[in-house]
Amino acid sequence: MNNTVENVVIIGSGPGGHTAAIYAARANLNPLLYEGFMAGGVAAGGQLTTTTEIENFPGFKTIGGPELMHHMREQAIHCGTRIRTETISKVDLSQRPFKVYSEEGDVILAKTIIIATGATAKRMRVPHEDDLWQKGISACAVCDGALPIFRNQPLVVIGGGDTAVEEATYLTKFASKVYLVHRRNELRASKAMQQRAFTNPKLEMVWDAQLEDVFGEKYLEGVKVKNLKTGHTYDLEAKGLFYAIGHTPNTAFLEGQIKTDESGYILTEPDSTLTSVPGVFAAGDVQDKRYRQAITSAGTGCMAALDAEHFLATEASGGH
Repeated sequence: MNNTVENVVIIGSGPGGHTAAIYAARANLNPLLYEGFMAGGVAAGGQLTTTTEIENFPGFKTIGGPELMHHMREQAIHCGTRIRTETISKVDLSQRPFKVYSEEGDVILAKTIIIATGATAKRMRVPHEDDLWQKGISACAVCDGALPIFRNQPLVVIGGGDTAVEEATYLTKFASKVYLVHRRNELRASKAMQQRAFTNPKLEMVWDAQLEDVFGEKYLEGVKVKNLKTGHTYDLEAKGLFYAIGHTPNTAFLEGQIKTDESGYILTEPDSTLTSVPGVFAAGDVQDKRYRQAITSAGTGCMAALDAEHFLATEASGGH
């Protein structure tokens, strides 16, 4: 174990992690960032590395997801961040300095930790899904729905909760038609959201149905759907397929040491990134199940760095 005690260790390399690193580095905190090696099945840079085109990040009319994350990473390094391409396997938050364990066997001591490990979108994993992922298949309608390939085309949303209805309704702005495919014959969404769905002329419910497969040459051309009551399988023409079946926050490595909600999202104090453990802060999708946008992750990354800086300064001055 290295006896050097780091001021700030940042776990995660999406917009939240890198923005935290930029702010912490500019505050002369000499942050150490772990970007993970295929953590959660996603490359360093987080979910944006699986997004081909981004049109809603300020400053860029359009930019590729991997390119945007490359710019953030380069900026973090330019400001003085040290980056290690290792996945953190566990942490010990029982006392300070905290212990951070990497899968390579390193043990790092840290005065503060910023957790920005994100969340992984749930997917159906149907047979040909990987072939057409980001070629018409997405897990974020708000991120990708306005792209030219989806305009005036039939689209499919999978799910039955508030998020699914909200995303299906959003897509009707661009699509020729939106099919909302749900396993049951009633929605889980709130009554207000259901009313919005049922009164939208461009939204069609596909009840008691399950996605079986997808097809297309270079891009998605349609989906195979099975009626769960009759067993009948049929094709729906679709140029876009959007999963709205939830996310899994990447918090398993914390082993219950920080308060989370029932889904595993880290709970933070209102208007801050403070967690239930003093000196540990959370930013990005790991604590945000509502907005889940690159720009909101970046915003909370900024907040986390400022909160960590304030925590260290208060401690150094003997304050509370």
